[in-house]
Amino acid sequence: MVAALHYFVPYTLGVAASIRVANELGAGNPKATRMTVCVAMVLGVMEASITTVVLFSNRHILGRAFVSDNQIVDYVGRMTPLICMTMILDSIQGILSGVARGTGWQRLGAYVNLGSYYLVGIPMALLWGFLVPLKVKGLWIGLVTGTLVQSILLAIITSFTNWKKEVEDTRVRVLEMNVPAEN
Repeated sequence: MVAALHYFVPYTLGVAASIRVANELGAGNPKATRMTVCVAMVLGVMEASITTVVLFSNRHILGRAFVSDNQIVDYVGRMTPLICMTMILDSIQGILSGVARGTGWQRLGAYVNLGSYYLVGIPMALLWGFLVPLKVKGLWIGLVTGTLVQSILLAIITSFTNWKKEVEDTRVRVLEMNVPAEN
């Protein structure tokens, strides 16, 4: 619940980055595009860092917000490091996914997403959740592993991007579009 609610913050940063990246690419500003990516990432990492420090500091009372059973409260406390890791990786992944959308890399983003979760995350979840019987913790480790792979791949792709070439590619795509004539 906490991780799901937190995801709205990096998602909105990703949407803002997507719009800004697309606008800057369309305007022919590669430096502003690079700056947009950097600013969005810094904001996302700062927000995730603050949130996870607060959450981790309160890990022994977090479960009390939802239940009164001491056994479940203790289990939530033991799961909190994975929740914190999920929040950090979701921030990175959410923002970089927004950058990919704004750049027009929907197909590449889909391949990264599918590969990260179907080739890495789900097999890891099955391994840790059932073969090494960590149960829920193992399933969550698989999810975190998939998100980690996705974040790393998107970070590599974004960091090696030639934004000047992306500006040129965007200009070519816009000129090739068939725009219906207005009456």
